[in-house]
Amino acid sequence: MTTTGVARSPRSAAGRPVPRGYPVNLVLEGRRVVMVGAGRIAARKVEGLLAAGAAVTVVAPRVGDEIRALADDGRLVLHERAFAPADLDGAWLAFAATDDAAVSAAVYAEAERRRMFVNSADDPANCSLTLMSVVRRGDLQIAIGTGGRSPALAAHLKERLGEEIGPEFAALLEVLSDMRDEIRGQGESSEAYDWRPAFDSAILDLVRAGKLDDAKERLRECLSSSSA
Repeated sequence: MTTTGVARSPRSAAGRPVPRGYPVNLVLEGRRVVMVGAGRIAARKVEGLLAAGAAVTVVAPRVGDEIRALADDGRLVLHERAFAPADLDGAWLAFAATDDAAVSAAVYAEAERRRMFVNSADDPANCSLTLMSVVRRGDLQIAIGTGGRSPALAAHLKERLGEEIGPEFAALLEVLSDMRDEIRGQGESSEAYDWRPAFDSAILDLVRAGKLDDAKERLRECLSSSSA
């Protein structure tokens, strides 16, 4: 039987299926996240989780200086022991960042049993979640992912985009957001307007020059023309 309308997963050069990912932006504020491992890689991931407001618990028999400092500052809960399945009780998300493949497999298996998403550092076979490199400019986020196949390429592209996308884009986002709120405050839908002409109107040059009021007026003119 032939099934139509279903996209097949791509395959790696070795012929293995590579599952397609679905990009999302997780809201982790106040939600429990478990990190198994406490070395340098774990510390880097934990910093990002804390920045997102997650309630982080770290489980590891050996603890690096960075994780130790975060625990001493009260920014996370630390259990200095081996991973146990009960560590995932009440968690929304799990990470494994160890050099022990058996531990990564155990975390993955337990997360799968609980229908939780899990990321295992440098171990795509034990991942149901892969991470992306992110360029951040204020609330603007640009994520670059390779499905876990080449973090090095994602990091390279992040560096290139970071050079091209400066802080002015964060300011532009504020201008656009303020105008969207203004439109919605008038009982209208912002989706009824064509915003694209504004980006070709030199509005970014006005933002770069610090002329935010002029940028807002230029945006207003462009939107008025698009709705006429």
